[in-house]
Amino acid sequence: MAATSLGRAGIRRLPLAYLVTSAVLPLILLVLLAGRLVLGAGPAPLIGSAAPDFALADLDGNPVRLADLRGHPVIVNFWASYCASCVEEFPLLQSAMAAHRVDGLAVVGIVYQDRSEAARDFMARMQASWPAAMDVTGEVAQAYGVFAPPESFFIDRDGRIAGRQIGQLSRADLARQLQSIIGKE
Repeated sequence: MAATSLGRAGIRRLPLAYLVTSAVLPLILLVLLAGRLVLGAGPAPLIGSAAPDFALADLDGNPVRLADLRGHPVIVNFWASYCASCVEEFPLLQSAMAAHRVDGLAVVGIVYQDRSEAARDFMARMQASWPAAMDVTGEVAQAYGVFAPPESFFIDRDGRIAGRQIGQLSRADLARQLQSIIGKE
């Protein structure tokens, strides 16, 4: 029975390029990850502070401006088509929109590090009825301190952040956060 391990003799026979790559690549990846953590996502705005304003284009090129929604409770949801948790929470956002239409609830989806074609297909498949804005430069995600989707911000009628959900929304999370921006469940 032949052994499958390389052992010291096997390692010595590997080309030097393989050895150097296997030693250096993990260090490079670690430096990139640290840079992403330090530089990628800015500090998140504090609960009670004004929500960072933005003006983006939706998937059809129409303008989406947070300032236009002043006076309405707003959910700003950062998502991506490759995000399994986003798939699971979209129906909750749809039901919230339907249940709180009379309250003026608005949802704005911000596409996080994804392609517009994939985002458009995702929105159609999920039958989402709110605008999906492309954050091409990542500036909006950085202003909100977003590191990965899904992440949602709950903005009251005065344009202040009343809540933040990092990760997938549960039904209970959504009810609690809606209470903070609408005032009733």
